[in-house]
Amino acid sequence: AERYNVERYADYNEMLKRDDLDIVCVCTPSGAHRDPAVAAAEAGKHVIVEKPLEITLERCDAIIQACDDAGVRLCAIFNSRFSEGSQLVKRTIDSGRFGVLTLGDAYIKWYRTQAYYDSGGWRGTWALDGGGALMNQSIHAIDLLQYFMGPVKAVQAFTDMRAHERIEVEDVAVAVLRFENGALGVIEGTTTAYPGLLKKVEISGSKGTVILEDEDILKWEFDPALPEDAEVHQKFATRKSGGGGAADPRAISHVNHRRQMENLIHAIEAGMQQLVDGREGRKAVEIILAIYQSSREGRVVHLPL
Repeated sequence: AERYNVERYADYNEMLKRDDLDIVCVCTPSGAHRDPAVAAAEAGKHVIVEKPLEITLERCDAIIQACDDAGVRLCAIFNSRFSEGSQLVKRTIDSGRFGVLTLGDAYIKWYRTQAYYDSGGWRGTWALDGGGALMNQSIHAIDLLQYFMGPVKAVQAFTDMRAHERIEVEDVAVAVLRFENGALGVIEGTTTAYPGLLKKVEISGSKGTVILEDEDILKWEFDPALPEDAEVHQKFATRKSGGGGAADPRAISHVNHRRQMENLIHAIEAGMQQLVDGREGRKAVEIILAIYQSSREGRVVHLPL
């Protein structure tokens, strides 16, 4: 606050009394999103909530309902949707070039040290983190997967805590998915894969396959090939994503956060719908909770929960 000459408040309710405040961004621990988000909505402020929207569907729904009742916007942060590669893949799926979608997979083989979990009392707890490698780290790729492939119909999963100490939640998870459109898929998420690899989302269909690694396209093949495919190959041939959040959360770029906030502000000013509202933000949370339930109960879990 001193560095940037902005006011700070010991009580966010005092901050919410400001008439010159239009949008509130909630960046508290995951299981502490609901109360400040609801308070902001009730004060007539638009609300941005960092991922996950909340850690249970009931808490997500409380935020969504509060914003609906107050007539304010709710934006859930899923900044990976805003990369150039992600938007290109989404447009191409919607155009039908993949033919029949058959497989949609997400691989998040990240690494977090024990010191990372020890650095904050909320990390690795069910009450405030809401989960581990899936709810905290893999959720961006899980959101992308359902954004591309559509709703998930059923999951079968295993989760475990293998390589860390003093945490309650999973640090490795594998799930098999069936999407509503009939396609199948896999999610692999971990914080134990030294030294940390870039996240991958792979989409395959009867007429094409794309592999998205972080923000770059590694594979782009379709039958028939079109002239614009050469432009895609050329554009991404020399691009290489940085480390992203694979090993160090501080290495995550701010650019897609900025794009998402710009999208919200433009939507407010133009009276349009933003790309990720509260109901969109809820979807990845529901998938992850279904995976947790499947692992606990040792059975296929069907969605919606």
